[in-house]
Amino acid sequence: MTLDIVNLRDAGEFFPAVADRIWRAWWKSGGTALAELEERLSDVVAATDFPFTLVANADGRFAGTVTAIASDLEERPDLTPWVAALWVEPDDRGGGLARALVERAVQALFDQRHAQVYLYANAPMRSFYLGLGWTLLEEQVGQHGVDIFVRYAPGRHPA
Repeated sequence: MTLDIVNLRDAGEFFPAVADRIWRAWWKSGGTALAELEERLSDVVAATDFPFTLVANADGRFAGTVTAIASDLEERPDLTPWVAALWVEPDDRGGGLARALVERAVQALFDQRHAQVYLYANAPMRSFYLGLGWTLLEEQVGQHGVDIFVRYAPGRHPA
């Protein structure tokens, strides 16, 4: 299998799949229309460097996605930037694709000179992110009780 992770700007054929997965996983249940999510994703794709969405292409088919955005948690608008909307297709899970997507997004943000990067996840994902080198910053935040994680750029960890 050949796997490529590229910016969605350069792989527009995957836009419908990315929009569909993000919408179904995080937006549909809140009553957001797919068209609204597509508009937001179009704004990300139109940006020059940031925000950005990465897409995993496995032998020409959509395998996963992740997005980097300025803010992803209403309760913590002061924290930026965020790795968000990580999705891996069910048949592609368990093979390291989630790790590869997250790492590529984090590296791109560090390359853009961000000193730290944030993400949030539900408690069952805590060990996954700790295993990737993230630091648990806060627990049980907001109405959904999510964990907030931080990852520092090399040499930028606070004393």
